[in-house]
Amino acid sequence: MDNLPTRHYIDLLHARRAVDAARDKAEDLGISVVAAVVDPGGVVVTLDRMAGAPLLSLDVAVDKAWTAVSLGAPTQQVWDGIADQPDLVAGLAGRGRITLLGGGLPIIWNGSLVGAIGVSGGTAAEDVVCAESALAALG
Repeated sequence: MDNLPTRHYIDLLHARRAVDAARDKAEDLGISVVAAVVDPGGVVVTLDRMAGAPLLSLDVAVDKAWTAVSLGAPTQQVWDGIADQPDLVAGLAGRGRITLLGGGLPIIWNGSLVGAIGVSGGTAAEDVVCAESALAALG
């Protein structure tokens, strides 16, 4: 068992830092969002909903984070890579929690996937900006 890989997980302190930064950016943009951070297994570490954020955004933010950690890629990048392949879009879109909306970003630490953040409530571009602010806050 000495050769088993070590898996790293984002902790609550850093997850909260990411969510706080996403919220701060949303406030700067004048929008209300939901921000969720999941661990590498897709389990929610923390979730915040700003006053006025759409209720649907609760699920969408978690799904964006889940998609980003599941695929190890930003949700917008996944969409950009398959947008011209309707069969693939239809196949992925029908997979329950998978979402191809921008705003989900993997969180990489020392080369390891430790979690992901999902932001929902603004436009896809606004959600991406908020998620990028979250990653920047983590260093």
